[in-house]
Amino acid sequence: MTNELHKYFDAERRAVGRAREFVVTSLEAWGITGEPAEDIRLCVSELASNALAHGTRRGHGFLVRVRADEDSVRLEVHDSRDISSDRQPRLRLATDTDTAGRGLSIVDTLADDWGVDERSPYGKVVWSRFKAAPVPQPV
Repeated sequence: MTNELHKYFDAERRAVGRAREFVVTSLEAWGITGEPAEDIRLCVSELASNALAHGTRRGHGFLVRVRADEDSVRLEVHDSRDISSDRQPRLRLATDTDTAGRGLSIVDTLADDWGVDERSPYGKVVWSRFKAAPVPQPV
């Protein structure tokens, strides 16, 4: 059994909170709660924030897709900026005084795997995968 939902968000400050709420509500509907859901919630916040700050072209928002199968959840954030050497999402080692640059480190710590794929016709997908199984809901 595979569950999948996606939603588009306009490029505005409230979008990160709305993306987080969308994912948490989806996970709850699928019976995924507790620590796995909290890890996914934190990661969608980081990836949506990055998409908003670095990944969206003027007039474009971002798309969040969440998919749960028998043993894992895949979270994707699609944006409109192509992968390039100067805009490639990558881990940074933030210092204690840095006010930014920790987002992908958080994703790297919490997710079982993550990566970046090209998106056609333009843009990229930053994804993360978590070991978490949906709980069958009574009918």
